[in-house]
Formats: sequence, C-alpha cells, structure tokens
Amino acid sequence: MPADYVRAVERAGGAPLLVPPGADTEATLAVVDGLVFSGGSDLDPELYGDDAHPETNGVVRERDEFELGLMQAALARDVPMLAICRGSQVLNVALGGGIEQHVPDRVGSDAHKETPGVFAEHDVEVVPGTRLGSLLGARHDVKSHHHQGFGKLGAGLREAARAPDGTVEALEDPSRRFTLGVLWHPEAGDDLALFEALVEEAIAYQAAKQ
Repeated sequence: MPADYVRAVERAGGAPLLVPPGADTEATLAVVDGLVFSGGSDLDPELYGDDAHPETNGVVRERDEFELGLMQAALARDVPMLAICRGSQVLNVALGGGIEQHVPDRVGSDAHKETPGVFAEHDVEVVPGTRLGSLLGARHDVKSHHHQGFGKLGAGLREAARAPDGTVEALEDPSRRFTLGVLWHPEAGDDLALFEALVEEAIAYQAAKQ
C-alpha cells in the first residue's frame, strides 16, 4: 500500500486504518465509517467470466476474493467508499460488470500508462449532473497509471467521466450515499476534494450508526 493513500486520508481529516486481505469482513465493517479501495494488480478474469488477455498479469486471487467480498458487504450496508484504479474495477465487477483488459488495444496508445512506475497525465471531461461533477467541475487534470478499464457497467453504476480518447474514467452509483470509482490516482495529486468528500460522508455515516 503506497503511503500516499494514508497521507491523503489524514490530510482530508480522516483516521486511516489499513485492512489486509484475510481480515474479518464483519469486524472490519463494525469499526470503519468509510472505505478506500486502492490501486494494484489486475483482477482474475475468471471472476467476471472472461479469459485472460496476454497483457493481464500480477493476479493475486486471495486479494481479489477478499476485496470483492468486502466490497459487496459494504455496498449492502451503503458504506461510503472511494474506489481508485484497480479498486474502481473491483467495484464494477462486484456489481456484475466487466473489465476491458487492455485499453491500448482500443485506443492505439499507452496514454494511460506511458512508463511503468510513472504516472501519466491527462485531463478528463466530467459528466454534468453527477456527484463527481459537483466535486471537481466540468474538467479535471488527473494522474493515471492503468492499462485496463471498464467493460460492461455493473448494476446501478453510471459513467461519470471520460478521457479525451473516449475511455470511461469514472463510475458512480447515484442511488447510494457515496459510491464513487475513478481510474486515476487522486492520492498522488494535491487536490483532496474526493478524499474530503469521503471523510465528510464517513462522518455522516458514523452519526447515522450511532
């Protein structure tokens, strides 16, 4: 877990608690008021009913199964969540969606991950009327590091932003308190708007539990 995630939560006013694969889901959800699902390796295509693309790599099935289980349990409780990069793909799969396994096959470039280990930079156009739009405005510069994207959207999710090459860059569920997934890495930038919104919703969720 890169320290940027922890620092972003702290800077936004939250108290971070790291949850490793294998942790008890019920015990975890009893003590947290919001969740950040981080970036990382590719999901096992078997989990969304597909065969592996040659560029799909680094699969850690233990992590996949744990995060999907935690995600689905959190969605059932309407726990506020910010799902980042891989995390947003977990969100889509948890709700029955799929994964575009290698975006360069469609767009013809590595614009979203030009150099492994280095963030690419581009802008996104945010869909008007979305929760994301209320937080970021119509356009936003982002730091990107992904080669996979969203396939079929999961149940209840809607598109919230696109990159200039047409790649869907964000999803949200308008029926829930705060369920937002972005393919870019807000923890690596200076704009804390998404983390601040998550912390605000976590405070409200905590109050509602009490």
